[in-house]
Amino acid sequence: MSEKLANNVEKVSIQENHSDKPYQGKDEDDFVDPWNVVSKSDTGVDYDKLIVRFGSSKIDDELLARFEKVTGKPVHHLLRRGFFFSHRDMHSILTRYEQGKPFYLYTGRGPSSSSMHVGHLIPFTLCKWLQDIFNCPLVIQMTDDEKTLWKDLSVEEAYKMALENAKDIIACGFDINKTFIFSDFTYIGQRAEFYRNMIRIQKCVTFNQVKGIFGFDDSTVIGKIAFPAVQATPCLSTSFPDIFGTQKIPCLIPCAIDQDPYFRMSRDVCPRIGFDKPALLHSKFFPALQGAQTKMSASEANSTIYVNDTPKQLKNKINKHAFSGGQVTVEEHRKIGGNCDVDIAYQYLRFFLEDDKKLEEIRKNYTSGELLTGELKKILIDILTPILQGHQDNRAKITDETLQTFMTPRKLCI
Repeated sequence: MSEKLANNVEKVSIQENHSDKPYQGKDEDDFVDPWNVVSKSDTGVDYDKLIVRFGSSKIDDELLARFEKVTGKPVHHLLRRGFFFSHRDMHSILTRYEQGKPFYLYTGRGPSSSSMHVGHLIPFTLCKWLQDIFNCPLVIQMTDDEKTLWKDLSVEEAYKMALENAKDIIACGFDINKTFIFSDFTYIGQRAEFYRNMIRIQKCVTFNQVKGIFGFDDSTVIGKIAFPAVQATPCLSTSFPDIFGTQKIPCLIPCAIDQDPYFRMSRDVCPRIGFDKPALLHSKFFPALQGAQTKMSASEANSTIYVNDTPKQLKNKINKHAFSGGQVTVEEHRKIGGNCDVDIAYQYLRFFLEDDKKLEEIRKNYTSGELLTGELKKILIDILTPILQGHQDNRAKITDETLQTFMTPRKLCI
């Protein structure tokens, strides 16, 4: 890449990103990059600071009102309650929808275990809702190559996990006629267009830039250095010729905020190679059972509720490991009340209990001390158990033929 072009890319990057470094708050309170999330606060990451640091926009009442006006539907509770809290160019997507112009959804999953956990359901739940209300196609990237590079996994192990995770994703209820799920290990070798776009992106990003964005150093294996372009390539619609042909159509990416560095890079590059910048919806992290200082990880069994956990396993994990905002004794709890801001059972209810009135009643009763910690945990168990059982029932119905159809490059309904 020419020195002039490199300088231009750097200027764009600085203008939008505010900083190309992984996010680290003052006094090292928070650290966020695509692979690690750590906070010293019991309430978790300061998302307002993340918005400022990353240079994104807050999802405010004005945007939610426009969402409802344009779609004619109430906004999803994950948006309404601020779990998706930040965006880039969502207004442009709504304008396209108003004008009858197409766009597509893009999200992904990095398979690091044979089963997804309940936190992984959050972006896919919103994607399913977005697909339904906008009636648009969705591509889902399984980054088995990434997990091979970052985890102690062989190519074969990561690919097998990708197939298992794909079944969990399908069980969320996606429309088979509008959804394409692909493994990097198989698709990149099947479609030259994807690889060509990947090279176009790689040609526009310097080693110095990816070191700054992702924290790579001179000892980083070259596969990791090259990978950001792989995750950026699905932002280009021509990477999927079976779906879009040669049409250049913008995409909307629902993802956790820790994935934003990939797409800040993408947004810098896309205009330089003739594509629209991708739009994004950023979600908060789903906290580990032990507390909001870190996110739930599929690699840490004791911090995680897997979607294939039995009712007994679910009950035991919540009762034994879920961090409590209650007091030490019943008497003290009755007098002082519980802290919903740090109580994991309550925080999980905010994700999974859709009834606003019921949730507010629980909050008041727990805060006043009327509701005890054990009772709050039981409410969560009663809410989550049928959700997991329903997911498991859906997954059990997915045949190898269905999986193959979802993962076969083909024309989708646009």
